[in-house]
Amino acid sequence: MRHDTPTLLLITASSPEIQKVRRARVLNFQQITMPYLAAWVPAHWTVRHVDEAVEPVDFEAAADLVAITYHTPSAPHAYDLAARFRHRGITVVLGGPHVTLMPGEAQEHADVIVAGEAEETWPLFLAEFEAGSHRSRYCAKELPSLSQAPMSRKDLFHRRDPTAGVLFATRGCPHRCDFCTVAVMYQSCLRKRPVEAVAREYASFRGKVIILWDDNIAGDIGYAKELFRALTPHRKWWSSQASIHAAHDEEFLELAARSGCRQLFLGLESVSQASVNEVAKGFNRVDEYARAIERIHAHGIAVQAGIVFGFDGDTPAVFEQTLDFLETVGVQNATFNILTPFPGTRLHARLEAEGRILTRDWSKYNGRADVVFRPRLMSPESLLAGYRYANQRFYSCRSLMRRWSKSPVEWPWVLPLNLAYLLALRTRTRS
Repeated sequence: MRHDTPTLLLITASSPEIQKVRRARVLNFQQITMPYLAAWVPAHWTVRHVDEAVEPVDFEAAADLVAITYHTPSAPHAYDLAARFRHRGITVVLGGPHVTLMPGEAQEHADVIVAGEAEETWPLFLAEFEAGSHRSRYCAKELPSLSQAPMSRKDLFHRRDPTAGVLFATRGCPHRCDFCTVAVMYQSCLRKRPVEAVAREYASFRGKVIILWDDNIAGDIGYAKELFRALTPHRKWWSSQASIHAAHDEEFLELAARSGCRQLFLGLESVSQASVNEVAKGFNRVDEYARAIERIHAHGIAVQAGIVFGFDGDTPAVFEQTLDFLETVGVQNATFNILTPFPGTRLHARLEAEGRILTRDWSKYNGRADVVFRPRLMSPESLLAGYRYANQRFYSCRSLMRRWSKSPVEWPWVLPLNLAYLLALRTRTRS
């Protein structure tokens, strides 16, 4: 039995390589995994959080326990962090998306792993650790309810970004797209926090701009409408991710706009119907994209399009076709990604069976700087070049003016971001 006050060091791992990639994205919102898990830690523990996007890890820091969360491209780096603390005799627990996708691999680099969602297993592990009887693996047997989800600990937020705060209302997505890790980690099941609890946390942030860190805020349209009604009195601005279904419900859009929604991220993925069908996202109807974006814009809500390049039907012509479409419909922002077959997904299993995976160096699974599989109708080099062309063209002055002329949305919300991306891309090109 431990009689002293345990000291816990939480680390949000971010490798130097992924930090370099993410600098070109301009916005890197506060990650909330560790501040959220800290809210489950008993009050008598001492808790410190290091977010590597903000500060380096102090390997001489006093700690009884080190917990590290990480995504796939930071996995090799996270294992190096773990090794250095374990060398000092400190117990290291690993968790996060990559651990859930690759628990066997993670176990080789940790004293303890927490796979899956942690609302039940994390408090159990902490109690057993303090009692001196912990196990080496904790795996969630069932998807936990979010009915008792606490507020994240704001004192452990360290990133400086344009938002006042981040929180989540729902977790998961009801769809099962082949390339999506969310579908694997959360078993295509949507869970929801009580509306009153979300509204209370939303109101607790002092500033104006809030990010709802949901996988799909439109996953349950009825719940979303109830949530928007509860958020409206607080007179803040917010942004979140949504499936394109959101554009088909006029009341959803009206309530979202009234509650302060200023931008929705839509996972369009491709302007080719064959491509979205290929990855089990056929519910995206490409021929309805323009009308859907028009409806969202009509409510004063900006659109950030999520686009992926590298599907089996993609030829080198896809880059220009995509940019032509985005400029024609006046999309305010776009996030471009290279198709990346993350381990555990059906996409990875298919490409591996076809012998098309080029590397298992997880540091290259970043979706922006490297191509890790062999595309069907172009070379890896052509895919990377096309991705770079898309970014440079979209965030050019010419494209900005063309999109601005087609958009009815007030641009003060999104113009600074466009200019920041333009500057970042020019700086990166010169370096």
